[in-house]
Amino acid sequence: MTVTSTSVTMRQRRQSYKDEYTKQTLQTPNFPKSVSDKQIFAFCLAFRMLNSLLVQSYFNPDEHWQGPEVAHRIAFGYGHLTWEWKQGIRSYFHPLIFLPLYKILALLHLDTPWFMMRAPRLLQSVFSAVGDLYLYKLSAVLFGDSVAKWALFSQLSNWFMFYCFSRTLSNSLETVLTLVSLYFWPCMRTSSGKSSCVSRKWGLVLAALACAIRPTSAVTWMYVGGIELFNARDKLKFVFLEVAPIGTLVLGLTCLLDRFMYGTWVLVPLNFLKFNFLSSGGDYYGTHKWHWYFTQGFTVMVFSHIPFCIAGIIYSKQWKFTGLLAWVLGFYSILGHKEFRFVLPVLPIALIFSGYSLAMIEDPSVSSPPHKEKEFSKKHNKYPPKMTAAILFLLATNIPMALYMSLVHQRGPEDVMNHLAKEAFQGKVKSILFLTPCHATPYYSMLHCNLPMQFLDCTPSSEEKGVLDESDRFMTDPVSFMSKFANNSSFPSHIVLFESEEQKLRSSLISFDYREVKRFFNAHFKVDRDLQASVVVYVRIIYSLI
Repeated sequence: MTVTSTSVTMRQRRQSYKDEYTKQTLQTPNFPKSVSDKQIFAFCLAFRMLNSLLVQSYFNPDEHWQGPEVAHRIAFGYGHLTWEWKQGIRSYFHPLIFLPLYKILALLHLDTPWFMMRAPRLLQSVFSAVGDLYLYKLSAVLFGDSVAKWALFSQLSNWFMFYCFSRTLSNSLETVLTLVSLYFWPCMRTSSGKSSCVSRKWGLVLAALACAIRPTSAVTWMYVGGIELFNARDKLKFVFLEVAPIGTLVLGLTCLLDRFMYGTWVLVPLNFLKFNFLSSGGDYYGTHKWHWYFTQGFTVMVFSHIPFCIAGIIYSKQWKFTGLLAWVLGFYSILGHKEFRFVLPVLPIALIFSGYSLAMIEDPSVSSPPHKEKEFSKKHNKYPPKMTAAILFLLATNIPMALYMSLVHQRGPEDVMNHLAKEAFQGKVKSILFLTPCHATPYYSMLHCNLPMQFLDCTPSSEEKGVLDESDRFMTDPVSFMSKFANNSSFPSHIVLFESEEQKLRSSLISFDYREVKRFFNAHFKVDRDLQASVVVYVRIIYSLI
């Protein structure tokens, strides 16, 4: 009887100790005393600012045309609004983030070509550092500090995060808001799913802001909200006193902002979802097979972290986040039009699993009961050989990829605009014609000079009527297009085009008194068109003498 009683007491003490440890770990991040949140943020900020300066290539038109370009138009009175703004499927919420930046640069007379090119990404790097910090905090809440440090290592070493996270895409800010919001959602922080009302409301606000910036972010929050609803003690209170009021408030404020900027009532989320989901409007820009994200897109983004990610998923048994990954990738696979950046918000989740796997290699007790972790850690102060090999493998595969994609591949469009901005700043440019696929270069937000510019139109509505758009007509027959243009339009002082078209138009350009003045390297291999090896600038002879 005494032995049984003693055994029960010991089991109760062990269980009490484990419950207390779990409670502390899951509810409040137990960071090492030597490393504070401020120190982690300072390190991430320095890293991301350097990251933003090293990103000198052109990835996606939306980085410039849907953010800085719109903000530049508001701040300085000139800039181009693409067809999306005429159809009301974009919110001004994201572009307005860059408005104070441009105003400050103008006030301080720092709106020079270098700052106009770099400042927006430097601003985004601040938000990206916040995202890195909350990835660390979320990992610490879920698995402890040993996993958190390797999750952060995975995030900072991943080539695609380096390549994309500091760009001024709305997807980048959506990713930041997703990470911060997940940290505050009780159902994703704890194994029991017990809710903290204040924490949950912060999660709701941030989720609503993510949806305001990218309406498709609702895909993520449908999953998270569903789990929270399932775990909520009072489901009606959660829906009608938390989700509905906060969602309505954020949506209402966003609609008021867009009403002020558009000059009329526009329900952007509805228009966005109608175009991209109900009418398959995004298919105009190309489609992929349903399995593309699983076999190519997301696997390329995760890259050499894949085996560590898979191991982390298996051993961590954190099925809520595994389910979120599968849900988002599965949902986006239904859509015909697919892009890497669409699933950027869930890439950090995969990298958290990679961090878990790395932490297991360093200290196998990570997957053991919590009270055993400290004993094991004291015996091992140096990295085991497997850990050293894993770190070297990840760095050796990701660093070259990150630097090549950021500094070399498709850098031509940014180099040519930087050159034209400097020339325009000195009064050497009168007008520019871009004979390239539409939106293939940055525009006024980087040139920062109010002079006539023209590019080839590619508005989707034109092809719906069975007629090729201006950009496609040029790409089909550049010589014929140039001849018609010469008969109907005045000649600009500068013409910008890719080498593949320049070879076909060289004789015509010379006959119109143009000569080549600059050639910028662009790419070693083609992506989705003919090889665009370089970007070429032609200037009309009468202007080159100025």
